[in-house]
Amino acid sequence: MPGVDSLGDVNRLNRLVVENGVERVIIAPDAHDQEETLHIIRMLKALGVKVSVLPRLLEVVGSSSTFDEVDGITLLGVRQYGLPKSSGFLKRAMDVVGATLGMFILSPFLLAIAIAIKVDTRGPVFFRQPRIGLRGRRFEMLKFRSMVNDAERIKDDLRQLNEADGGLFKITDDPRITRVGHFLRKTSLDELPQLFNVISGDMSLVGPRPLVPDEDALIEGWERRRLAVRPGMTGLWQIFGSSRIPMDEMVKIDYLYGANWSIWLDLKILLRTVPYVLRRRGM
Repeated sequence: MPGVDSLGDVNRLNRLVVENGVERVIIAPDAHDQEETLHIIRMLKALGVKVSVLPRLLEVVGSSSTFDEVDGITLLGVRQYGLPKSSGFLKRAMDVVGATLGMFILSPFLLAIAIAIKVDTRGPVFFRQPRIGLRGRRFEMLKFRSMVNDAERIKDDLRQLNEADGGLFKITDDPRITRVGHFLRKTSLDELPQLFNVISGDMSLVGPRPLVPDEDALIEGWERRRLAVRPGMTGLWQIFGSSRIPMDEMVKIDYLYGANWSIWLDLKILLRTVPYVLRRRGM
């Protein structure tokens, strides 16, 4: 694996464990012979080392699997993808309460930003962009306008400067960004109007990344199951650094979010989003 130091190959594993005082070995199986993997596990257990195995099934079913007993045989049970009705109701309730409280607390701040945008450049306060949401339904996502008013019209002229991979569009020093817009983007304050989207039911506080239609058209097969969950203002894609993750990896992260959802996962993501935004501000 690039960027990871190698101590040696599997043929020296016995000696490496002893020489380095290894307490736990994590095995990430690939397409190699299963007998070889079993041999390695037996050898490590004989050395008194703790052994953990990362199942490849996590790539599809996530970690929220269960164990089923069928005729005395223990099987790996896979729960239905997405949120059951009770969980969906709980998540929606948290969204409404959180977004309403956020808008009430931030209302003076939101007004100040709106005034700054109008003073800086001509054009509307909000930028409305079509996005693909729950079950593939199109909606208009709101942001504070951080670019010149005809930014979408000149986007095609700037495609040769695109720095993102896999269908995403991103330029570090985008010439379309206004003076106020630079501040709003650096602090992620341009995202705050999405609280309206959360209250209206188009978005959630936490969820998969909402893609524009031409990006969504690139998603095929089982990865489209990500649309079974409302898109979010933040999510795993945000705290991992959305601009650095290729889209094919990002949609897998979104899928795993839906497979592993819990109220505690949402709370952890919200709490981790705060320091992420502060790091972007250089604080």
